[in-house]
Amino acid sequence: MSSIQAIIIIAVVILIIVVVAAMLMINRKQLKEIEAIDAAVTEIEKMHLEDDITRLDKMDLAGESLTTLNTWRKSYTEAAKKKLPRVHKLVEEAANENATYRLFKARKNIKQAQEIIKPTLEDARNTKAVFTELLESNKENQIQYDALIKVYRELRKDILANSFEYGAAIDQVEDQLASMESDFEEAKNLSSQGDHVEAKRVLSKIRMSLGNLQKRLKPLKEGYHQLEVVFQDQLKELSDAYKKMISEKYYLTSVDVLGRIKEIHDEIDGARKLLAETKVDGLAKENKKISGEIDDLYDVLAKEYKARPFVEKNQSKMLTLISHQQTASKKLVEKLRHIDESYELTHGELEKSKDLEKEVNEMYHQYTIDTQNIADGKGVYSAIQDSWLQMLDRLREIDAEQAKMSTDVDGLYDSENVANDSIKRFKQEVSLVYRRLERRNLPGNPDSFVQMYTLVVNEIGHVSNELSQVRINMEKISAELIQISDDVERLKREADDIINSANLVELTMQYSNKYADKDSIAQAQKTAMQLYNEYNYKEALDTIATAIEKVEPGSYQRLENAYYSEEKSN
Repeated sequence: MSSIQAIIIIAVVILIIVVVAAMLMINRKQLKEIEAIDAAVTEIEKMHLEDDITRLDKMDLAGESLTTLNTWRKSYTEAAKKKLPRVHKLVEEAANENATYRLFKARKNIKQAQEIIKPTLEDARNTKAVFTELLESNKENQIQYDALIKVYRELRKDILANSFEYGAAIDQVEDQLASMESDFEEAKNLSSQGDHVEAKRVLSKIRMSLGNLQKRLKPLKEGYHQLEVVFQDQLKELSDAYKKMISEKYYLTSVDVLGRIKEIHDEIDGARKLLAETKVDGLAKENKKISGEIDDLYDVLAKEYKARPFVEKNQSKMLTLISHQQTASKKLVEKLRHIDESYELTHGELEKSKDLEKEVNEMYHQYTIDTQNIADGKGVYSAIQDSWLQMLDRLREIDAEQAKMSTDVDGLYDSENVANDSIKRFKQEVSLVYRRLERRNLPGNPDSFVQMYTLVVNEIGHVSNELSQVRINMEKISAELIQISDDVERLKREADDIINSANLVELTMQYSNKYADKDSIAQAQKTAMQLYNEYNYKEALDTIATAIEKVEPGSYQRLENAYYSEEKSN
């Protein structure tokens, strides 16, 4: 046997093994599917749907219940007489064919059986559920009926016993009770006739009606209580209180209390219609609105009651405070008029004081109107309280403003004395500066110093002239004095610079004589002396100092240090 033949034989053997293995696997798979179909059939048989139908027939169902039974009975009959026998046959054939390994024929029968049994099993399960519901519906309906009728009777008993608590709503409530009574009768009749499905629907309707009525009873009672008890008591209390207030000389202008009470009574009539129609949400909303309006009236009256003690307690105090401020205002105006003759009041103090005096007088006028209205029984205490509280705040502000104005103008006298003293001091300081330069016997003074000196002298003369006027502006003079003070200090510094530069020129010139044989020094001495005689002392110093530094570095710095040390010690 050749190698090729051996390979062929091995391949054939392997192929046979694979085919046999595949057939075994398919056989087992299909066997499991046959068993599954058998299990489905067994499940349907164990439902005992035929027994359920027998029991339901004995219940003498009617109406919707009977229609439901007949519909599902037809479904079961078709399954029992046609579909299940067909499945039995297909499964039996498939089992035989699978056992003899006619696998393709078995596959075909299994598929047909599966297509029949799947929907049949689903229908059977639904049929069982419907039959179970029908069998139990009578019992469930009876339990539900008994529970609902018990709740209904207790509710009806309570409503009728306390019908006065619902007011106009009782008619609608009793109509709803009568409607439920009819529904109970209908449910009872349907059950006795065997129409348990329809009876269940009616019982569900009753349950919802009962629930809705129970939810509405409490708000209807509360709404009626508000309309007929709470609001009536409050409006009567308001009316009585208002009349008493009028007799006690209270006076209200912000609201017509009796007219508003009448309007609220009309609103209550409108709310009664909502009550009669058992419109719970609308009633609650309207009652809340009415309650708020009544509270507003209480607030109006309470505000007047609370305001009166304040007004009566502070009436004399207000007169004292206003009168005191009138006197203070008048004195301040007179004081400022007198001061204005000698000083310019640059911040409008006199006009402001007159405005404040006018404002205080207007307060007094309003106070007299308020007190007269109180005496005539036409005083609105809350408005008067608000007005007087504002007056008190404003009086405190006015008192503080006037005190500040008085203090500020009192300082004008002191400011004038200080200004005169300052002018005298400035004159002395300028004179000293000038005499100091004269004593130095310099060739002359630089133009910048002369200009500064002339400026300061003129400034002092100008301010001195202003102070001699009949009516002076101290604010302007104070600003000018600050400028003069700065200029005097500047003048002093310039004088110091002139003297120090001149002294240092002379010292440096003397020191430079030791190098007079040098042309640079000789030329610098000549230029420096020329600048010195032209009053340019600083430039003269720069010229000779620069020259001497070139010849002997550090020499000028020593001279300068020695000079200032001596000046400091002197």
